[in-house]
Amino acid sequence: MALRADLQSEPAERKFGTGWISGVLALSCALAGLITVLCIRFPNLLTTPMLREQLDVGLVRRALHVALILGFLLAVLNLALRRRKIMGFTAVTGILIATLLGGSRATSSDALDTGVYLGLDWFLMNLAFLGIIFIPLERIFGRLREQSVFRQDWRADLFYFLINSLLVQSLTYLSLKPALTIVAHTQWSELRAFMASQPVWLQFIEIMFLTDFVQYWVHRLFHQVPFLWRFHAVHHSAQAMDWMAGSRMHVVEIVALRGLTVIPMYALGYGETALKAYILYVFLHSTLLHANVRFDFGLLRHVIATPQFHHWHHGIEKEAIDVNFAVHFPLLDKLFGTHHLPGKAWPSGYGVGGHPVPDGYWWQFLYPLKAG
Repeated sequence: MALRADLQSEPAERKFGTGWISGVLALSCALAGLITVLCIRFPNLLTTPMLREQLDVGLVRRALHVALILGFLLAVLNLALRRRKIMGFTAVTGILIATLLGGSRATSSDALDTGVYLGLDWFLMNLAFLGIIFIPLERIFGRLREQSVFRQDWRADLFYFLINSLLVQSLTYLSLKPALTIVAHTQWSELRAFMASQPVWLQFIEIMFLTDFVQYWVHRLFHQVPFLWRFHAVHHSAQAMDWMAGSRMHVVEIVALRGLTVIPMYALGYGETALKAYILYVFLHSTLLHANVRFDFGLLRHVIATPQFHHWHHGIEKEAIDVNFAVHFPLLDKLFGTHHLPGKAWPSGYGVGGHPVPDGYWWQFLYPLKAG
C-alpha cells in the first residue's frame, strides 16, 4: 500500500523539509477531524456517556474547525514538498469528507439511540492524550533511537487500540460484573464505610497493593496454564516495545484480567476519588512500562515497576521467561521467586520463542482457539 510505504519511509526521506512531517500531521488532523464530525453527528452511537456529559460541545467545534484548517494547510505543504503525494491527497480527501458531513457545523442525530454505544470518542481522546505524551518521550529519550513511530506491526497495535476503545461498553460491563455481583450479595457496610473513610492517599496505596497482588497471580496463571498462555501469547507476540504495544491484548484476557483484579477495590468499598486516581495512574503507568524509553529510575526501580523491569518480562532471552509478573511492585516477584533485573542490562529482543503467533488482529484473535 502506497500510504503505508510513505509512512514507513527510510530515515533520509523523513527529514525536516521532505514533507514527511507535514504529511503525518495532516493525516492526524484529517483523521481526528473526521472522527470528531462522526461523533457529533451520531453521539448516542459513537460516544461514551461519561465523555458526552463532560465535554463542552462549543469548544469541541472550535477545535475541530482549527484542526480541519490546519490539516488542509499541512496537506498543501506536503503536496508542495514531497515527491510522493499520497499522504497529502489522503489527508485532503479525509478533510473534504469531514467538511461535506458538516464540519464544525455538523448537527446531531438521535436516530441511532439504541442504548448501545461505541467509544469512538474514547479512542480519539486516548490516542491523542497518550500520543502527545509518549511520542515525544520516545523520540527524545528512546532506548532504541532507530525505532520509528511507525515500526513493525504498528497498524495491528493501532487496530487493537481502536477495537478495545470501541468495545468499552461491553468490556466495562463484563469486567465489573464479578465485583458488582460480590457487592450485591455481601453485607459489608461497616467495612466499606471504614475503607472509604481513610485518607485518599492511603486508599490509593492499598488499592495498588491489593490489585497488584491479585494481578500477579492471575498473570502468572496465564503463563503457566497452557490454555491461558495461548491467549496471553498474543500480548507477548509484539516484537517491538513502545507506548502502543501494551494495547495488544486478546479480548478474553482483558475481561479475565480486569474482571479479577478490580474485585478488591470495588468489593471493599474504596471511595470514588481513590478509584478514579488509581484508574488514571494505572492507565499511564501501564503505557510507560511498555514504552521505548531508556530511563533508569535509580533506586526507585527496586520499589516501583519500571520499563526496564517490564521489558525483561517481554524479553526473548531464556532468563526472561516467566519473570517479573508484577505491574506495580517488584517486591511481589522477590517474595515469590520470579524477580529478574540484571543491573542496567535490557533484553536483546522481544516476542515469543519461535514466533508462533500469526500477524494481524483477526488471525491473532483466532490463534488461542486453534493452537493445540
